[in-house]
Order: sequence, then C-alpha cells, then structure tokens
Amino acid sequence: MSRYRGPRLKIIRRLKTLPGLTSKRPKHRNDSINRSSSRKISQYRIRPEEKQKLRFHYGLTERQLLKYVRIARRAKGSTGQVLLQLLEMRSDNIIFRLGMAPTIPGARQLVNHGHIRVNDHMVDIPSYPCKPQDVITIRDQQRLRAIIRKNIDLFQRDKLPNHLTFHSLQYKGLINQIIDTKWITLKINELLVVEYYSRQA
Repeated sequence: MSRYRGPRLKIIRRLKTLPGLTSKRPKHRNDSINRSSSRKISQYRIRPEEKQKLRFHYGLTERQLLKYVRIARRAKGSTGQVLLQLLEMRSDNIIFRLGMAPTIPGARQLVNHGHIRVNDHMVDIPSYPCKPQDVITIRDQQRLRAIIRKNIDLFQRDKLPNHLTFHSLQYKGLINQIIDTKWITLKINELLVVEYYSRQA
C-alpha cells in the first residue's frame, strides 16, 4: 500500500488528532449530531485504527510499518515502546519535533531535497535513523534559513522533548538521548499495533 496523499482532514475526522500529519482541525457543524451518531467501537476495529494512526502520523507505507514492527520484536525491551522510539528517531520526525517544519510530510520534503545535514553529512533519506549525539543542521542558504526561521516561529513547541536541544542562532539541533516515550505526543496504544501485526511479523 502506497503512502497516503489524499485530503488530510478526512483522516483527522476519522482518527482524531494526528499532529504529524497536519496542524489543522476539522470544523464540526453540529457536535450534538456527532455525539448522537457515535457508536460503540468493536474490538475488531480498534487494532486497525491504532495501526492507521501510526501510519498516517509518521507518513509510513504498510510495508515500512511492518518492517519497523519486525525490528522492534528483535530488540530488547517492550516491543511497543521500541517501535515508537524507532519511529521517533527517524530524521524526518526529528526535523518536525525541532520545529523546522510544520508537519512530518513537510519535514520529509526538506530531507528529500537534500537541505538537512546530520553530523555535517547530507542526508536525503527521511527514514534515516538518528542516534544520540547526532547534530542536525541545514544547508547554508539564505532563503532556506528564512523558511526554517518562519517555521520555528510558528510551530516550535514551547518546550522541546528532553531528548532534543535546539540552538536557534545556529539553526542547529542536537539529539541528547533516545526519546522517553512519555514525550511522544501521539495518543496511541502501541500494544494493539503489535497485536495487529502478531500474525504477520
């Protein structure tokens, strides 16, 4: 299954808040109608929906997510937590969490176009796994710096996750450590995702 490129608000209405996909919020015309039409969610629907949240938030294909689940299963520790840590340490997500891009798709575009450097080496692969002590910088272009500055002013969170540090004057980010799962902004039950893939992984 390919990466989703359709209307993002359609996904938000179905799966609720996905900060990595879009910062927009759907406008509810009549909340009372929405509440009255809500039905009890079946157990067969919960796991696929949790899986879809991960896919759309991080911008993954079905094959990519399955690959990450398999890697997480082989690692030490809780499979669900390792899975989230793997996804959070992708280069496109790091750029998003630093505030350099408004969404993960926006961060992916910066990476794909070769604007991002990790430890002074150009990285153009959004899935590049960043590690503690990696230094994230941008190409030295005036126009690019203006875009990044605008994004930072608009989208950088008041408090960065504890695994990241950002030096605004140098446009430089530092990865201090592997992310603590309590700093993950996506509300998800990762164990249900692992259960969903248990027969495939």
